[in-house]
Amino acid sequence: MPHITSLRLSHFRSHIQTTIEADMRPVAIWGANGAGKTNILEAISLLSPGRGLRRATADELGRRPDDLGWRVRADITADADHRIVTGATGGDPRTVRIDDKATSQAALGRLLRVVWLVPVMDRLWLEGAADRRRFLDRMTLSFDPEHGDTVLRYEKAMRERNRLLRDQVTDPSWYAALEQQMGDAAMRVTAARRDTIARLAQAQGDATTAFPSSTLSLTGPDGLPEDSDEMTARLADHRRRDLAAGRSLIGPHRADLTALYAAKGVPARNCSTGEQKALLISLVLANARALSADGKGTPVLLLDEVAAHLDPSRRGALYAEILELGIQAWMTGTDATLFSELNNHALNLEVTDSDDHSTITRH
Repeated sequence: MPHITSLRLSHFRSHIQTTIEADMRPVAIWGANGAGKTNILEAISLLSPGRGLRRATADELGRRPDDLGWRVRADITADADHRIVTGATGGDPRTVRIDDKATSQAALGRLLRVVWLVPVMDRLWLEGAADRRRFLDRMTLSFDPEHGDTVLRYEKAMRERNRLLRDQVTDPSWYAALEQQMGDAAMRVTAARRDTIARLAQAQGDATTAFPSSTLSLTGPDGLPEDSDEMTARLADHRRRDLAAGRSLIGPHRADLTALYAAKGVPARNCSTGEQKALLISLVLANARALSADGKGTPVLLLDEVAAHLDPSRRGALYAEILELGIQAWMTGTDATLFSELNNHALNLEVTDSDDHSTITRH
């Protein structure tokens, strides 16, 4: 199974120099609030494309007030052994090197799948659609490493179209090529998202699990067209409305992910906080099972404060499933007792704040 064997943080957030040697076991990280636990998970999230679990910009990640730049280095085992180095210096954009060769962030998605749950996601079903799209796209990226590039192509064409709309350009010739690009990318994005939902549904249906299954649906304000030509035509038809709004009103950037607690027939947004958390955990476990069934190995799973809304029995069930699946899950909590159900089957790390920087003790 893909996993991280060594992680080194240099001037990253609260970590001046931190090195963690790991194996395929789950990693339990505990310590007081503000000690630097989540910073470790954030560093790992940057081993995948994008801005990480906090969506921070490159210049926000360096240790303050040092302002020396930051670096994350990881040795991983995936299809083979690889070294990933990513970082930024002096306000420059983030760089990525794999096996000492400069590459794009997109290449990270082809090497290591990383999926996470963080406390802010506890309100995923209650907040706006953008966060749900990002959640779905993160899982989609684990199945289709090209998905991120497709989303970027769509968004680039949409930004150009939006600029024309804001400038009140009415000449159709300015729009045709952009709408064709948007139509092609839109259908690829939508097809990949739908495929992910189907894979998750199958993985949930085939599983014996303590966590509730959800029925997922992908919706759009005006429906989701079935082919690129239809999407391109609809963009042309909507041009007058879009000119009035100054932006594109249809497309996958307006899609939403809805969930139904399957056993109860209750929308996730109407479930209790604990039920909503359990539904999210069920989905990331289904993501891991579906990847494993495809022969792609499980993702590296990041679970920040995972025990916040889980009683001891469900917490034990989560750990049992992680161990059964062979997932390298990096989990944080405020106290070592939150991980007692792992029965010493994990790498145990205590994080403390010492002289204004994070220190790690291995137990």
